[in-house]
Amino acid sequence: MTASALTLGIVLLHVLGMFAAMHAVMHTRTPQGAIGWALGLLVLPYVTLLPYLYLGSSRFLGYRVAHRPPPRSTSAAADTTDTTAIDAGCTRFAAISALQRRPFRSGHKLRLLIDGEAAFEVMLAAMAAAEHCLLVQFFIIHDDALGRRLQQILLERAAAGVHVCVLFDGIGSHALPRRYVDTLRAGGVAIHRFATHRWRNRLQLNFRNHRKIVVVDGARAFIGGLNVGDEYLGLKPPLAPWRDTQLELQGPAVADLQQLFADDWQWITGDLPPLLPSPPCDGHASALVVASGPADPQETGSLFFAAAINEARQRVWLSTPYYVPDNAVRAALQLAVLRGVDVRVLIPARPDHRTVFLASTLHAYHAVRAGIRVFRYQPGFLHQKALLIDRDSAAIGSMNLDSRSFRLNFEVAALAVDPVFAADVATMLTEDFRHARAVDEREYRDAPYLRRVAMHVARLFDPLL
Repeated sequence: MTASALTLGIVLLHVLGMFAAMHAVMHTRTPQGAIGWALGLLVLPYVTLLPYLYLGSSRFLGYRVAHRPPPRSTSAAADTTDTTAIDAGCTRFAAISALQRRPFRSGHKLRLLIDGEAAFEVMLAAMAAAEHCLLVQFFIIHDDALGRRLQQILLERAAAGVHVCVLFDGIGSHALPRRYVDTLRAGGVAIHRFATHRWRNRLQLNFRNHRKIVVVDGARAFIGGLNVGDEYLGLKPPLAPWRDTQLELQGPAVADLQQLFADDWQWITGDLPPLLPSPPCDGHASALVVASGPADPQETGSLFFAAAINEARQRVWLSTPYYVPDNAVRAALQLAVLRGVDVRVLIPARPDHRTVFLASTLHAYHAVRAGIRVFRYQPGFLHQKALLIDRDSAAIGSMNLDSRSFRLNFEVAALAVDPVFAADVATMLTEDFRHARAVDEREYRDAPYLRRVAMHVARLFDPLL
């Protein structure tokens, strides 16, 4: 390469870096992020241009064009469904209902499924009993013993004439071999990879579909933190035993989960899956499906947590594998402490992602200094996503307490207002806290200096964690 060609290449990279820096200033979510990207793109475009191409976007484009939400009604509870029987406690979460553009619905049966073995026994049995339609969506599907159990059930149901539709995330399931998918397709299962396949999103690695949804015949639904892999059964050390929770729902909110799956399915295939009416249920819990994602006009995940925490008056108990709160959620937790609320956060003692663990450790230190009680779960890796508010409200779903779940991933949870269900969640978390160690300031202060530096460096990547 001649000197003139090299000079031309360097100049071209700096010109491209200048245009990319302008794009970053216009579109990056936070001023800090805009400054970081702009400086890097202007000074070192040969290093930062490619990462910005893959990681720079903060919005998933095109998804909402085909899935416009219904116009917001004047009442957060307005809907064709009779909502007169919803729990009175739902009214304090009116902002979350308005954010979701859907009302709380009454008449649900809810059941906690604790840890993988119990949860998958129930979920796989429900799938095997499907008679008309089976909708299955996971972030991760592995071709291991559990993955092959799922595969066999899907093939059997398709052979029996059941409409079987399966979604998996292209990044989360990057290791899923093509033969696994081909076998299902050959057996009549409609299976697709959720990917950013439209040209404006094609190069983006930030956006992932982290939802876990199973809907059986429009009547039963399952959401939570479990993916399909042997590690979720606690069979892969050093993270075993794996601590997780799934939620089974029956009642009108199943239709909302079914529609949520349909939105993702239509984005990928252009068609709708079979949609069945949800039969009546004689349960008593009121529930709201909370969906969030990078296509939302607002940062729905962060707003959900902040709004729910701000309504707490007695207790906020949180369980999350990744404790990397943004400013809004951090402020909500600190304000809850100042109100005299019992605020507890349960996080892992073992890391599955080193960078996230380092950042989380620094956030835990600041939380403890602010009066938030933080605990590390000891027996194994904690992957559970649970939120308990006071004595009547709880949420279970796929949402972690980090920026990725707040604004980069497609997520789902169910917020239930029901004293009986909240008591079940409280019992579960009480047992978890019994197997946890309280974090104090010494965890950070006694760490070697270079490890503390690494924590602060890791925190610089909070927007991507």
